[in-house]
Amino acid sequence: IITAERGDGTLTRHGLEEYVADCVLSLDHRVAGQISTRRLRVVKYRGSPHATNEFPFLIDEGGISVLPITSLQLQHQASTERMSSGVPAMDAMLGGQGFFRGSSVLLSGTAGVGKTSLSCHAVDACCRRGERCLYFAFEESEAQLLRNMRSIGLDLEPWVKKGLLRFQVARPTMNGLEFHLTSIYKQVETFRPRLVIVDPITSFLSSGTDAEASSMMIRLVDYLKSRQITALLTNLNHAGSALEQTNVSISSLIDTWLLLQDLELNGERNRGLYILKSRGMAHSNQIREFLLTSKGIQLTEVYLGPEGVLTGSARLSQEAKEKATSVIRMRAVEGKRETLARRQQALEAQIAVLQLQFQTDKEEMERDIASEHAYVVKLDQSRDEMARSRKADYSGIQVPSKKGRK
Repeated sequence: IITAERGDGTLTRHGLEEYVADCVLSLDHRVAGQISTRRLRVVKYRGSPHATNEFPFLIDEGGISVLPITSLQLQHQASTERMSSGVPAMDAMLGGQGFFRGSSVLLSGTAGVGKTSLSCHAVDACCRRGERCLYFAFEESEAQLLRNMRSIGLDLEPWVKKGLLRFQVARPTMNGLEFHLTSIYKQVETFRPRLVIVDPITSFLSSGTDAEASSMMIRLVDYLKSRQITALLTNLNHAGSALEQTNVSISSLIDTWLLLQDLELNGERNRGLYILKSRGMAHSNQIREFLLTSKGIQLTEVYLGPEGVLTGSARLSQEAKEKATSVIRMRAVEGKRETLARRQQALEAQIAVLQLQFQTDKEEMERDIASEHAYVVKLDQSRDEMARSRKADYSGIQVPSKKGRK
């Protein structure tokens, strides 16, 4: 093993050792933006295939760690198990069951739309299932996150005390990308979580170039997928930039992409959410209004009024108008029903009067009929008596007596 140190760009001191040696490794230590990075390149390795690209490496208490982007292949298993997002309405939008376990989920949106709040709902749901969650935060301290989540009804501190939730907080500029990636690997290996949160991934841009940050995220996503760990990443979009893209260029790697955005209408800024894509499952194509309340996140139907999509106070105002209109129409309907009922009662009263009159007439006519019948019977009886007194038959012919017939 021959080592050589040069500062003029040559590989060796005399320029011959590289031809004599069977394996030549070139180590480089660079400083860019006040962040140092060690890199390794295999110049040659006789008799063996090898990668020729430059790879960053890290020296720490665990030794030397080389993290090539080509070290992972697309051979990880795809789970069919589903896990809740912590928001029932969101689960309903994702086919009614939530995310696939071991998948990659991206929450993208501008500042203040609720990416961290939605992530913490997933954290709470994970811990409630008795599973471990690892949260990497690069913009807020652990105490600040715990305090802020209490304002929306989430108390995550008990999960921390039970050992189900662990926060790793640091400024991204504290170390290079390789250090952050290695730190994540070590934390995952020791803590063994089922859910990993990285909030936000755009913070890594301050520790390297766009290409370097993209390379790091590719390795991280593949690493977590290979261990069936669900990755939930947040991406900060800047105002005025295209919403359906990420600065670290990993959108094509993401399995489920949720886009949160501001909806400006009538002098108000309200939040909206929709699913840009979700591989392998049926999902909603609706835009839902995203509300942060003291009882957690609520998703409401975006109201489609005569003037288009309405949110916030405009939606409430339109709903109030339509409710008032509905009340007036219902009152009109009830008035017509009452009028119809009164007419029915009047008609039934008329029918009752007619029936009573008919019954009276019927009884009177029956009495007349009975009287006439009695009169006829009486008349027949009188004729019969008269005939007997005259000794004549009923037809008026006189019948001789027995004495006379002799």
